[in-house]
Amino acid sequence: MDINTQKEEFSYACIYAIASAAGCICQRTTTPLDRLGVDLIITGIAEPGLPNFPILYIQVKCTSREFLNENSLRYPLNIKNYEELRTNNAYPPRIIIVVTVADRPKDWLQQTEAQLCLKRCAYWISLKGAAPTDNKETVTISIPRTNIFSVDALTTIMQRIATGRQL
Repeated sequence: MDINTQKEEFSYACIYAIASAAGCICQRTTTPLDRLGVDLIITGIAEPGLPNFPILYIQVKCTSREFLNENSLRYPLNIKNYEELRTNNAYPPRIIIVVTVADRPKDWLQQTEAQLCLKRCAYWISLKGAAPTDNKETVTISIPRTNIFSVDALTTIMQRIATGRQL
């Protein structure tokens, strides 16, 4: 398997693990949705008193390059993906998750009898309403390092969607 496919599969595994621990359902999309910039769909379970269950579309990227600075992860995103993610009226809401990994796949996880540790981090951001750009190929997005995609973050995101609030 080539390294880019390994990164893609590892990033999906990380997101699946987080979604599962948060009590959500995570599904890979079919080719037509993938071509529209949707790699994964996360569905939450309706809580008592909420009118519906939340749905979230996710664009996934994975990198071993060092795009982190003190406050943010700065990631060069393809213009096509940027335009898909900045749409104001998208439903379900869309976010991008960038999973960071070490250079060597053997350093991506650590396992003992007591734990399975997926190494490095995933960061998320909603680009809804982001400014248009004159760039032709890529635009560098900035994701605050506080936007770690975690069980708590996903739970909050899904509660916001379920109650009609913005991400």
